[in-house]
Amino acid sequence: MALKKSQKSLKKWTKQKWRTPSGKKSSETGEVYAPSAKIKKLKSTPAGRRKLAQANKKKREATKKGKQHARHGLHKKKTTRRKKR
Repeated sequence: MALKKSQKSLKKWTKQKWRTPSGKKSSETGEVYAPSAKIKKLKSTPAGRRKLAQANKKKREATKKGKQHARHGLHKKKTTRRKKR
């Protein structure tokens, strides 16, 4: 039986290697977790480094407030929606 689209997505997500930009624990550094490929891509450009720094800032602020999750924007999926006619 073939996997559903959501199951394929979850399978792909779990196979990714997730880490912080420094490679240390997030609890020690306050950095965000993201897939290694995404971190590498962000670190390769000045704009990406700024985006990563901003995400880490939001993560640290949320952690100070006692929140486990932060809405930093790195995990947003770029999608385009077509209007139904």
